[in-house]
Amino acid sequence: MSLEVPKLAAAVARHLGPPGEISALSRLTGGATKSTWSFDALVGGERLALILQLAAAGAAGPTAGLVRGSNDAALMRAAERAGVPAPRVRFVLDADDAIGEGHATDRVDGETLGKKIVSDPRLAAVRPRLAAQCGEILAAIHRIEASEVPFLSAQGPTQQLALYRGLVDHFDHGIPAVELGLRWVAENLPAHPRTTVVHGDFRNGNLIVGEDGVRCVLDWELAQLGDPMADLGWLCVKTWRFGGALAVGGFGRREDLFEAYEKASGVVVDPVHVRFWEAFGCIKWSIMCMLKGLGHRRGARGNVEAVAIGRRIEEPLLDFLDLVTGRE
Repeated sequence: MSLEVPKLAAAVARHLGPPGEISALSRLTGGATKSTWSFDALVGGERLALILQLAAAGAAGPTAGLVRGSNDAALMRAAERAGVPAPRVRFVLDADDAIGEGHATDRVDGETLGKKIVSDPRLAAVRPRLAAQCGEILAAIHRIEASEVPFLSAQGPTQQLALYRGLVDHFDHGIPAVELGLRWVAENLPAHPRTTVVHGDFRNGNLIVGEDGVRCVLDWELAQLGDPMADLGWLCVKTWRFGGALAVGGFGRREDLFEAYEKASGVVVDPVHVRFWEAFGCIKWSIMCMLKGLGHRRGARGNVEAVAIGRRIEEPLLDFLDLVTGRE
């Protein structure tokens, strides 16, 4: 997806004020759901550091249920009102901009690479506090009023199991460990989970971290109405530890995450409940890896990173087995 500088400059001038002069434009990612651009814009006498995200074509077929699609800007504004360090939305593109569907936010300095967050010496002093900060942030996310985000779909445990079961059946790529995992999930579904706004992809790698801690929560396109413990479990999935030794994102302890969440939310955390979502998270990620690999084999256009992800399917399956057999 290309981006025409004159159109972007005109959009900035329309929404934020003239002259809208653009500099330092750089594409950051080219994912399946969004393209992300970093740029500076001159508005009045001030130079703003901004991020533009443009939506790709909507997902179709059996994978359509994985990604919500639009409305990220409205969701992030609701999150900011709830006290979540979400990106500050500067403007939302409209048809007159002739660029596409998307929005611009402030650019936040800090580290986003999970491996560096768990190993960079500059972050050594703050790492022991990150798990508690994540607990406080998740409590704030789960306080967002559902009435403020009526576009979110319900994705409780039963619906999520049906979604991933359907993906495996559709692609007909039988893997015994995946079948075992889905059966385990079906037999261990939480009986009466709460329902709140859920981020859906809250993990190391989707956070901007600085020497003062978590500065921003990114990637809101998987948000849903569901079991809030899913967010805590996903954060603990071993894949998102990036080689770090500790269970929470590679940088913290479960006990610190749970204690901070309980204090901020007033809700008691059941570690067994969270572990269900951690185990289910391993199975979900293994299926996502499978889809990446099968997409390449079936001729889908992609990149080397997507192919490499497809080859990692065994890792989360082993993590799942370690969890449910008590080796982890």
